[in-house]
Amino acid sequence: MTRKDPAINVLGTVLEPCSTAPVTGFFRDGHCNTCAEDQGSHTVCAVMTAEFLAYSKYVGNDLSTPLPQFNFPGLRPGDRWCLCAARFLQAHDEGCAPEVHLGATHQGALDIVPIEVLREHAEKT
Repeated sequence: MTRKDPAINVLGTVLEPCSTAPVTGFFRDGHCNTCAEDQGSHTVCAVMTAEFLAYSKYVGNDLSTPLPQFNFPGLRPGDRWCLCAARFLQAHDEGCAPEVHLGATHQGALDIVPIEVLREHAEKT
């Protein structure tokens, strides 16, 4: 697997880390980097909410249940996680998208999610 270079975010600057606790990203390096092998485009750095976690479980991707065999602690509200861009857009369309950390969202997300949608859900600091 090779990373897609350069690692630039949706704001056009250097990609910031998303989370190292828990460790996220396609490469499990804390960044929402991507490459050709990342068919899910895990590029959106999202801040988990109870509503989104329930929605994700409902649509078949349980992110809240720990899976120790995969060293996955399970996510809780407030955790940041690199989401698949299409899942984020689906959650947006369903009215339950989480906030997004734009500085840690890879520019590759723009292939799937319009910048206006990402800005609409920008993390409030």
